[in-house]
Amino acid sequence: MHPQEEIKVLEKSIEEITTIAKKFNLDFYNMYFEICPADIIYSFGSYGMPTRFSHWTFGKAYHKMKTQYDYNLSRIYEMVINTDPCYAFLLEGNSLVQNKMVIAHVLAHCDFFKNNYYFSRTSRKMVESMSVAADRIRSYEFKYGRDKVESFLDAVISLQQNVDPERHINPGGGKHSGRRTSEQSCQGHSCTGGKCCQDGCRQDGRGQNDSGRTTPYDDLWDLDKRECKGKYEETGEEAIKIPEHPEKDLLFFMMNYGRDLQEWQRDIISIVREEMLYFWPQMQTKIMNEGWATYWHMRIMREMDLNEDEALEFAKTHAGVIQPSKYHINPYFLGLKIFEDIEKRWDNPTAEEKERYDRPGGEGKQKIFEVRETENDISFIRNYLTRDIVEEYDLYLYKKVGYDWKVTDKEWESVRDGLVANLYNCGFPYIVVEDGDFGKRGEIYLKHVHEGTDLDIYYLERTLPHVYKVWGRAVHLETVVDGKRVVFTYNGEKTSKKFI
Repeated sequence: MHPQEEIKVLEKSIEEITTIAKKFNLDFYNMYFEICPADIIYSFGSYGMPTRFSHWTFGKAYHKMKTQYDYNLSRIYEMVINTDPCYAFLLEGNSLVQNKMVIAHVLAHCDFFKNNYYFSRTSRKMVESMSVAADRIRSYEFKYGRDKVESFLDAVISLQQNVDPERHINPGGGKHSGRRTSEQSCQGHSCTGGKCCQDGCRQDGRGQNDSGRTTPYDDLWDLDKRECKGKYEETGEEAIKIPEHPEKDLLFFMMNYGRDLQEWQRDIISIVREEMLYFWPQMQTKIMNEGWATYWHMRIMREMDLNEDEALEFAKTHAGVIQPSKYHINPYFLGLKIFEDIEKRWDNPTAEEKERYDRPGGEGKQKIFEVRETENDISFIRNYLTRDIVEEYDLYLYKKVGYDWKVTDKEWESVRDGLVANLYNCGFPYIVVEDGDFGKRGEIYLKHVHEGTDLDIYYLERTLPHVYKVWGRAVHLETVVDGKRVVFTYNGEKTSKKFI
């Protein structure tokens, strides 16, 4: 088929698939599709967004992904961006049937983005926001030197997973968590204690930062205020602990309380933090999101008038997508099977379920839409991974024993709990700021919330210098190694440790 003819057929298919998806009550933003060559798709995949700032780590990711594609080890059929309107990029070289499946898959992704609670606070204009941020970083490179800016950006990116998307509702979160109370804070250009802040108050009282920009993140632009020491010096009262409560959002804390940071450095931290918060819900819901999209591309494709060859090609492509692995969880497969199991159990409850849960039956579709709206991967696995799924699909836990990998547990509750543990904090270590003025020297004291898994010491010792580069003073990190509490310290020259 001539390319122009194929485009026309694909446009007609998009209309048909969209109509079927709406008939199934999928609710998505307006969609825009573009067919791109492999190098463009993998560039977008490595950057995470077409308009994002440049950094060598994205080039490294691109090289890895493109090499796997070139050697037929993996393939990205599409990339979809969580924005309003929603953009999807289809891989040039996909067959017509593959593109039909991908379009159905993408529409379900967009429905998930639009309706899942954990995406409700993400900006839907990140294409534009990231473009503006990239321009600012380029301006900093021109003004301060590319090497200097890139070096600082390296340090911030190494810490980017230390954010807290729930900060506004956590007991230790919120605008005033670990910060001055209203009567201790700077009012306009003076402090209640009679002295102005250490470096002057740059907030003009109208919710704007130095540059005059007004943004949805004005609480993050109050970056130059310092502790108002005058009140305590005059009254003899003890200064408030910074932070008042353990602070999970390390980037937020350093952005607010880094004493030696320049404005462009604070801005870079805010850029990296904002972008990480945009990507975080995608990491929180990977299994659900892919399972939901797979569930619906199956049902949409069944409604289409496919000939025998097309049906066979679809079946082969779909089977490749959900193929289980011996070594890791396939989110497409596991998410699909859990959604199917939920639908079946709510459509056809047992007599015990009818009596115990007042479950009348015939509510399968309603239930999966409810789950899609309210859950993330942790609650999804915790609440809906059943014994039958674990046993039917032979799920298990394993670990390395000596030089070999061994299956360690196949009991269904252990498997469920093990999966949940791996998903906690999106798989990243949970680290909080305990003290931002440790030893009254402005040093930062971090604590690893240890839950059975030790930190990688090699990685730890190479990350502390990045914390030091951003914070500007000595860094202490408390963790547990082999059951013993230990503090690692980096003073700008070397790393030391002591048991406590």
